[in-house]
Amino acid sequence: MKVSLEKIAEILKSRDNFYILTHQYPDGDTLGSAFALCRALQKIGKKAKVINNDSISKKYSFLENSVKKEDFEANSIISVDIAGENLFGPNLKGYFGKVDVCIDHHKINTDFAKYSYVDPDSAATAQIVYEIINIMGIQWDTPMASSLYTGIATDTGCFRYKNTTSKTHKITSDILDLGAEKDKINKLMFEQKTKEQFIAERYIMDSIEFYFDNKLAIIYVTLEMLEKSGADDSLIDGIAGIPKQIEGVLIGVTFRQKEEKAFKVSVRTGENIDASLLCKHFGGGGHENAAGCTLKGSLEKAKKEFVSYVKEFMES
Repeated sequence: MKVSLEKIAEILKSRDNFYILTHQYPDGDTLGSAFALCRALQKIGKKAKVINNDSISKKYSFLENSVKKEDFEANSIISVDIAGENLFGPNLKGYFGKVDVCIDHHKINTDFAKYSYVDPDSAATAQIVYEIINIMGIQWDTPMASSLYTGIATDTGCFRYKNTTSKTHKITSDILDLGAEKDKINKLMFEQKTKEQFIAERYIMDSIEFYFDNKLAIIYVTLEMLEKSGADDSLIDGIAGIPKQIEGVLIGVTFRQKEEKAFKVSVRTGENIDASLLCKHFGGGGHENAAGCTLKGSLEKAKKEFVSYVKEFMES
C-alpha cells in the first residue's frame, strides 16, 4: 500500500527491532540509505541492523563501521532501494512477503511491502531517507550525512546523470552543511584505483564487442580475468559506464561473472531507450537509463540471449 512520507516516519517512530534489507549486489545507494537509516534509528534508542544478501565492497566498509553491531530478532522489516522481491537475492528469500516498509525510487516498484513510499522523481533512495530523517526530527551527524552523500553521489554518477535535479543539489547542499565528507567519499568512489584494478580494466577493455552498427557495445569480466589480475570483484564497481562512453553507442552493457554460470548484467542507455524495460524482460529492473539483471549459463549463452532480445527490442 502506497503511503506518505509522514506515515513512514510515524511507523518507524512507533516500532522497534528493525532489519533493513539491501538489494542483491549492493551499490552505494542501497547501502548508503540503509546505514544512514540504521544509524538514525539507533540514535533514538531503537535496535536496527542492516541485512545484505552479498558481501559489501571494501570501499563501502566505512558505512558499515558507522553503526553498532546488534543481535536481536526483528519485529519489523524495512527494504531500501529495492523495486521488487526478485532483487532480494537467494539469501534473503526468507523475507518474501514479510516486508513492512519499503522506501524506494524505482518507477517499476511492485508494491510488495505492507507500506510503501516510492518516488521515481528522486535521483536516489538516499534523498528520500534524508526527508524521512528530517520528519522524524533525528539529530544529524557526520556519519549519517556521509552515508546519504554516498547514495546520492553514486546513483547520479557524481551528479552527471539525467536523474540529477535541482532538488538533488539542494538536498546535497544541506547534507554537506551537516558534515558529509565529500572529498573522502569522492576519492573512494570515483578516483582511487589499485594496480590490480588497472590490470583488470585492461583485460576488460580488450573484451569489447560491438553489434548493430556499433549501437550496442558489450564488455565482460570473468572470474578468470579477476584471478589473472589479482583483483577482486569489489574493485571493479565503476566499469558499468564504460561501453556507453563510446561515441555512437546507444546501449552499453557489462557482463560480470558472479559464479561459474551466472552473470550480473548492467545496462546503460541513451535517450529514448529504456534500460529498465530491457532488464525487466530478464527479471531485473532499475531506471530509464541505468538498470540491471542476472543471466544464468555460460558467457556465450548469456550474451547470445541478451543480444537476441536487444535486436527484437530495437526493432519493436
